[in-house]
Amino acid sequence: MNADKVFPNRDNERLRILMVCLGNICRSPLAEGILQSKARRRGLPWLVDSAGTGSWHVGEPPDPRSIETARRHGIDISQQRARRFSPRDFDAFDLIFVMDAANLRDVLSLADGPAHRQKVRLILEEVFPGEDRSVPDPYWNDDGFEAVFHLLDQACDKIIEKYGKVQVG
Repeated sequence: MNADKVFPNRDNERLRILMVCLGNICRSPLAEGILQSKARRRGLPWLVDSAGTGSWHVGEPPDPRSIETARRHGIDISQQRARRFSPRDFDAFDLIFVMDAANLRDVLSLADGPAHRQKVRLILEEVFPGEDRSVPDPYWNDDGFEAVFHLLDQACDKIIEKYGKVQVG
C-alpha cells in the first residue's frame, strides 16, 4: 500500500482516525475506545476520536451501557465526551469511519469535494467488503451493546491490519 496515495497530506505525523455515529454516545465511543486500545497495544501513535452527526448529547459522557460494555472488555471510555461532527473534521482526520448509511449520507453531505469524500467509509466495509452493512444502533436495545462491541472489535482488527503497516510520514 502506497502511503502517499492513501494519505497524501501527511508529513511525519501520526494517523488520525475519526469514528462517527448519530449521537456519539453508543457506537462511535465504543469504536474509538476499541481502536485506541488496539493501536496503543501495537505501539501505533494513532490519534483516534469520535463524533456524532446530531447535537443532542454534546458534552455528555457515553451511554452507561457503552461504558459498561467497554469496561467488561478492559477498555475505559468513561472520560470521553460527545461532540458533533464538523466540516473541519475532514481536514483534521485522515480516515472517517461511519457506523451506518444515514451517518454516511450526513457526513458526505458536508464534504467539500472528492478529497474529503474519499476519507469517509462505512466501518463494516473493513470486515464485509461490498456488503454495505451497518453497525446496528443499540440505543433502544439493552441487549445490543455486546453484539455491537464484537462487530466493532472485528472492524478495528481489520483497520489495524490494513493501516498499521502504512508508514504515514
